Amino acid sequence: MTVTRLRDIPGIGVDAVGDAADAVGDPEFLRLENLDTDLRPPAVALAATRAAIDDDAANSYLPFQGHRSLRAAAAAHVGRIAGRAYDPETECVSVAGGLNGILNTLLATVEPGQEVVLCDPIYAGLVNRVRLAGGVPRFVPAQATAEGWTVDPAELAAAVGPGTAAVLMMGPAMPTGLVLDDRHWSALADACERHDAWLVYDAAMERIRFDGRPPNHPAAHDGLARRTITVGSASKELRLIGWRVGWVVGPADIVADIRLVGLTNVVCQVGLAQDAVAAALDAPDADADVAAATAEWRRRCDTVLRELAEYPVIRPHGGWSLLVDTRPLRMTAAELSRRLFDRAKVAATPMDGWGPSGTHYLRLVFANEPVDRLTGLAERFRHALAAG
Repeated sequence: MTVTRLRDIPGIGVDAVGDAADAVGDPEFLRLENLDTDLRPPAVALAATRAAIDDDAANSYLPFQGHRSLRAAAAAHVGRIAGRAYDPETECVSVAGGLNGILNTLLATVEPGQEVVLCDPIYAGLVNRVRLAGGVPRFVPAQATAEGWTVDPAELAAAVGPGTAAVLMMGPAMPTGLVLDDRHWSALADACERHDAWLVYDAAMERIRFDGRPPNHPAAHDGLARRTITVGSASKELRLIGWRVGWVVGPADIVADIRLVGLTNVVCQVGLAQDAVAAALDAPDADADVAAATAEWRRRCDTVLRELAEYPVIRPHGGWSLLVDTRPLRMTAAELSRRLFDRAKVAATPMDGWGPSGTHYLRLVFANEPVDRLTGLAERFRHALAAG
């Protein structure tokens, strides 16, 4: 690498698998490699986007911190889930998608060389942004069980130390579907207070839970309220992937710094998209819309789990993806990915570089293929793993 900041940042692999599948151009390919979904965005968002095309105010850089309608909707949305009031003028800024919000937040909270605590396995995009900001990832291993992924609250808390700038958590997490609860927040509240660390909460999928329970937000915990920075996104729950709109909500002082990073980085968000996202967040049926989409994603997830019951697949508690542990198959994730691609017309991403355990896992995204196409995945796996 030409510059040292890129030395420890590998690619994420999704682009390579996706490009290879695009190049084949075969409609029989199952596209399980990328976090897309074919479920339509909310109708109110589509209507607002069409209207924005003819609105001169939407064709503007201003306001740099995001349209007032979006900030008001995002602050109210986070406040409803966290059980706290946020001022959209001082405690919310819009960003160009959730991962832009993560990077801006890390640049505003992490000094070079400081640690950021994450779970492992985890999404490479989060790890890479920690490194790009000059931070040092500190991983806490999650455990795969018959019921799904778990992580020990005491281990999470023990990972926070004097060199910790932030704890970066997501629930349900990508790509595992790990869900955190009050036990984790209580343990982290004491640790973050003791070491003056931020809790950065990636809320991109918090309502996509398969247990029917509402989100468990860290800012609802009194000990974390003043330390929690929430980064949200329209891409997953609202299915507005191409709109590239997100938000950061938190204490006014740190949000001011994050706003300054945004002005220095992406500058502003997609003007045509912001009122659409605000409308989707504010819609009276917003929760019902997300619940209906989640029910369909769960049906797809259950289909994959049923199809691959004889393989080492770990059940997710939510989200858009699940993992296959390739060690019992006596191969690496990259080898299984190649076999599925070449022999069975399945595009799936190996997690090389996705944290310490990444090479052991193949990620399957179930959000972008309907149940009828996912049915038969077992036969594709058998064909890919046949001798010869």
